[in-house]
Amino acid sequence: MPGMPVRHLYLTRHAEPDAHGGLTERGVRQAVRLGQRMSAVPLTSVLHGPLPRAAETARVVAGQFASQVPVTERDAVGDYVPHVPTADQVDPEFRAEALAFLADVTTGEAARGAALAAEAVRLLTGPEQGEEGIHQLVVTHAFTIGWLVRHACGAPPWRWLGLDHGHAALTVLRYSTDRPPTVVVFNDMSHLPDELRWTGFPPGMTL
Repeated sequence: MPGMPVRHLYLTRHAEPDAHGGLTERGVRQAVRLGQRMSAVPLTSVLHGPLPRAAETARVVAGQFASQVPVTERDAVGDYVPHVPTADQVDPEFRAEALAFLADVTTGEAARGAALAAEAVRLLTGPEQGEEGIHQLVVTHAFTIGWLVRHACGAPPWRWLGLDHGHAALTVLRYSTDRPPTVVVFNDMSHLPDELRWTGFPPGMTL
C-alpha cells in the first residue's frame, strides 16, 4: 500500500570475537560479507551496542556501503539478560534447565537487563510513524535478538531462551499497520560461505 509506514528491522549478532574483545580474522570476514549483503538495502541507520565486538562489527559492515549511513551506539542493543523468569513462569518441561542457566544473574543485573529490554522494545518495534518506512540495522547480541523475536511473536517473556543466533547471521522483522509483526527470516547465513557459518553456536547445535 503506497505511503504505508513500515519498519524493516535487520538484526545481526556481532561477528566472531577474539579473546581481547575485538574480532578474529574470521569475524572480520563475516562482517565484510554481511556489509556486502546489506549494501543493497536502503538503510536509514545502523545501531550497535557498546561492547567493542559490536562496535567493530558495525564499523566493518558500514565500511562496505557506497554511501554514508549514520552509525550510533545505544545501550539498549547491548549485551544483557532481558528477562529472568520466576519458576512458575517457565513451562515445567524446561523449568530446571532455564533456572539453572540463569542462576548466576544477580538482582541488579536482572533489573538493569529488564530496563534495557523495555527500552529496546520501545526504540525498535512497531510501525514507523509518518508516510515513509525505515530500514534499521542493529548489531547486537544473541540474547537481545532472542528477546526481540520473542516479542514480535507474542511469546511468553521467558521464551527468549532457546533462540540461538550465529555470528553475523541475519534476522529480519517487519512492522506495519496492516498485520501483526512478521519474522521475515531468522538466523539467515546465506551471505556467508560454509567456513564462516555457525560460529557462536553451542556444540551439537550446528547443521
